[in-house]
Amino acid sequence: MSEDSDQEKTEEPTEKRLRESREKGEVPRSRDLSGALVVLAGVSALMNSGQSGLRHVQRIFELGLGYSRDALFSDALPGRTLHAAIYEALLLFGPVAIATMLATLAAPLLLGGLNFSAEALQPKFERLDPIKGFGKIFALRGLVELGKALLKLLFIGLVLALLLRHWQGELQATGRGSVTAGIAQSIGLMGRAALWFGSILALIGAIDALYQKYDHAKNLRMTKQEIRDEMKESEGNPEMKGRIRQVQQAQSRRRMMEELPKADVVVVNPTHFAVALRYDDGRMGAPRVIAKGIDVLAGQIRLVAAGHRIPTVESPPLARALYATTELGREIPASLYVAVAQVLAYVYQLKQAVAQGESPPAAPRPEVDPDLMGPYRDA
Repeated sequence: MSEDSDQEKTEEPTEKRLRESREKGEVPRSRDLSGALVVLAGVSALMNSGQSGLRHVQRIFELGLGYSRDALFSDALPGRTLHAAIYEALLLFGPVAIATMLATLAAPLLLGGLNFSAEALQPKFERLDPIKGFGKIFALRGLVELGKALLKLLFIGLVLALLLRHWQGELQATGRGSVTAGIAQSIGLMGRAALWFGSILALIGAIDALYQKYDHAKNLRMTKQEIRDEMKESEGNPEMKGRIRQVQQAQSRRRMMEELPKADVVVVNPTHFAVALRYDDGRMGAPRVIAKGIDVLAGQIRLVAAGHRIPTVESPPLARALYATTELGREIPASLYVAVAQVLAYVYQLKQAVAQGESPPAAPRPEVDPDLMGPYRDA
């Protein structure tokens, strides 16, 4: 039962999954919404041109139908007429082209945002496979798209048919007046029809945009196993990380043991903790911890210290405080200066007594603030 539930795509996509989807060019898009915005922008720009647009249309007709006698016998007539017609057409359709271009850019911003994907531009020859192409046509998704297209065609055709029936009188009136009035009235009717068409398409596009956004999010959902695999991939395999940590600890321990013979003293407690200190007044501002350990590692430090005849001082509070407050290779905190100074002074006195054959001095009992021992206060 748990394996089945892991295979169900019930989890929201991760940031990595969303980023990879965008890199592949997989973002929600609605062709209906894009088409509706383009139609509405183009028709609105064309209708807003008003009388100026009508003058450009008249000028184009005049260029094609009206010539003087001298112009007819001129070799420059075709080129001059063509240039003038192109100029008038640009003035007429320039605002329309700009409006439709802006609408084309605005459509993606409303749904998914602008996205450039080099991967989506790469040729995929499997798309040329006719067998797979027919399979997509008759697949469930293809049938759904076909059904949507038929419904849109039926709905738009029905609305436009009703509009034509409602405007029947206006359509018949276009041929009763002057040519100019007829053209103006025809353009107005076509503009209104186009606005109705664009509005209907916009309504369909809004519904389709919501569906495309939902469908895209649904397709990006992940199974619990996919999320676990992605976490392992991004964060690393826990077993491998543990192995790396063990190797790092082993290397650190080996370096620590190599530095241990340079220690001046080892403070112990008496079996659980061991901290090795070194002090060089010419290069160090304070004594430095060059080795430390608890339990088994503490025993190894004591053995190495004994083998190199490094003095060992038993001071449980100080050993626990040094272990808790000072990282390996760092200088001791100022709060332990006095206690460590007593231990080092004892070590120097001990070495001097042994060299002169005198009796050893009494071992120090440095006082340490219990708060410095941290979690090892009762160890």
